[in-house]
Amino acid sequence: MPHARHRGGNDLTDKTKLDRRRFLTTASVGGAAAAAGATLAAPAIAQEMPTINWRVASSFPKSLETIYGSGVDVSERVKAMTDGKFNLQVFAAGEIVPGLQAIDAATDGTVEMANSVGYYSWGKDPAFACGADLPWTFNARGKAAYNYHGGGIDSYNEFLAKQNLLALPVGNTGSQMGGWYRKQIGSVADMQGLKMRISGLAGRVMEKLGVVPQQIAGGDIYPALEKGTIDAAEWVGPYDDEKLGFQKVAPFYYYPGFWEGGPTVGMFFNLAKWNELPEVYKAILRTACQATDLNTLSEYDYKNPTALKRLAQSGAQPLPFPEDVMMAAFDASRQVYDELSNENAEFKRMWEAQKSFLNDWYLYGQTTDYTFDTMMMIQQRNGKL
Repeated sequence: MPHARHRGGNDLTDKTKLDRRRFLTTASVGGAAAAAGATLAAPAIAQEMPTINWRVASSFPKSLETIYGSGVDVSERVKAMTDGKFNLQVFAAGEIVPGLQAIDAATDGTVEMANSVGYYSWGKDPAFACGADLPWTFNARGKAAYNYHGGGIDSYNEFLAKQNLLALPVGNTGSQMGGWYRKQIGSVADMQGLKMRISGLAGRVMEKLGVVPQQIAGGDIYPALEKGTIDAAEWVGPYDDEKLGFQKVAPFYYYPGFWEGGPTVGMFFNLAKWNELPEVYKAILRTACQATDLNTLSEYDYKNPTALKRLAQSGAQPLPFPEDVMMAAFDASRQVYDELSNENAEFKRMWEAQKSFLNDWYLYGQTTDYTFDTMMMIQQRNGKL
């Protein structure tokens, strides 16, 4: 039979239990009555948030919805997190300023923000390229590791502060393709005299291989290739390139785009305007930008494989660059970095900051990912996936 209950000094008496039940019941009824008799106040943080409307000048057309969409993605996230009190209106290239002038518009306060890539301002100062991409450096994962944990963002912003700017990453295309060529490239000798649409730091590297860089806006590339005004053109990668139909006039599609192994798309803020923001809005922007950074890369990684298959089916011939082209381009990139380091202290500072982790990243990369990916590629070729 059950043991008789011990009634020692540690037990609650029946009266105590009753009082406790009465207290809990009374508190619950009182809380409900109070809620019913009053309008719930909005959280204090929402009440204190100012209404702010900013303009964002994009360097990209709306037709490139993935890379243009990085600005829209940030805008939508910020609006949702501030209950509509912080609004970012995104304008496509040409709606306020030409795409290549978006960063300048943020610098001078024409707009509060620019959604762009730093190397578009290469002509203003070569150091702008360091926060976007340097040929033969990081892939997208290595760039993210360096940016978020290796001091890359802070290092870039140290330079940008002198331009009245602050930037946060908002996307990466992953390693790009090496462009479209009217004729096959058999060796580095075939690069001599090649008229190629390629700009900025990449153009300076390719000049050392004998390439003649051409500055041509995106909408003018197709007719230039079709007429033979240029011999080759680089753009982005399969998904974006497919929209422009290059395979019809320049079928040889080389890879990789070694000048852009992990290009960072940035959100550039007018520094004075950034400093005026409440701290909570700065935190929201940082969170929204980092989420968009990952989302943009993921979207490209999802869309590019099927786009490449479609391009191949419609006439494109994907080919790897000959090894001697890649080796010559790598050596040329280091020559350019030495030249720029002698000319530009800010470029030298940021390039030197990257090099140590760059070496460690590719030492580590030879173990897990490389071995795993190679094995999976073998299985794909054997039809086992």
